[in-house]
Amino acid sequence: MQSPLPVRDGVNATRLRLPDGGPWDTAMDYMMHRWGHIDPQGIEDRFDAGEIVGEGGIPLHRGTRLEDHTFIWYYRTLPPETRLPVELNILHQDEHILVVDKPHFLPTTPGGTYIQESALVRLRNQLDLPDLIPMHRLDRMTAGILLLSTNPETRGKYQVLFEKRQVQKEYECVSAARPAAGHPAVDFPVVVRNRMTKSRSYLLAEVIDGEPNAETRIDLLRTFDGADAGGHAAAGAGRLGLYRLEPHSGKTHQLRVHMASLGLGILHDSFYPELLDKAPDDYTKPLQLLARGIRFVDPVTKEPVEYRSRLQLSEVR
Repeated sequence: MQSPLPVRDGVNATRLRLPDGGPWDTAMDYMMHRWGHIDPQGIEDRFDAGEIVGEGGIPLHRGTRLEDHTFIWYYRTLPPETRLPVELNILHQDEHILVVDKPHFLPTTPGGTYIQESALVRLRNQLDLPDLIPMHRLDRMTAGILLLSTNPETRGKYQVLFEKRQVQKEYECVSAARPAAGHPAVDFPVVVRNRMTKSRSYLLAEVIDGEPNAETRIDLLRTFDGADAGGHAAAGAGRLGLYRLEPHSGKTHQLRVHMASLGLGILHDSFYPELLDKAPDDYTKPLQLLARGIRFVDPVTKEPVEYRSRLQLSEVR
């Protein structure tokens, strides 16, 4: 559903569905029920200023009845954010798409404590492109190629490519050269297939019984000595491997789960194979996972295209 409010400061207006009924006479009563304990005066001020609107952009007032609207829109009050010490690099831009190298630690889209500090909002503001929309997502801790649509008129053509799995993605990661104790040796290349699920209420994705819905082809490209505390190659730091990952599905945390299932958890992964206590971001130890490339037949030009990341994983020697 199209928002009647434009993007402001790179951020979409928030849409709220009002309940069909309940102990609330007005839309403001319901909002007070939801958020009045946080900022009751701010809610009243927004209704008085006409900053909360319904379908067609009609401003609501304090007395607007609950049943008058199904959806309402408003701008959230955004807390100040400290800029993350990472930068986006633009690789390609035309009248239809934008391709960037997303750094580690920067989320793709706004959410939680990261609103202005998301790739989407940064790019909307930097390039003055309020209609910019990502065609896929990378985890906050994953770096690499991110494709966004700049043109609403052709956006659907690119969305269909992703929906029909006509986009080939290639990732690279660093892990141990050999599986952890208790896991069998792996004969590369190998294809991992299983059924994955992830609920919004739980941090981790899980492998469950059932028809596979996640598939990744994994190959070992080369091995090398890890680094010591000073960043120098040292045999004592352990033998590491650089792996190529080719997902044929796009489940949340799929690559991290599939590598961990082989006893080859990705270096600096705080989720898999073991969930570690939450700690401040360590910018010296980014997750060693990179979206290296993306290939598809451009639906507008009908020509095959490929975009490659210029980033390098920090642990590769």
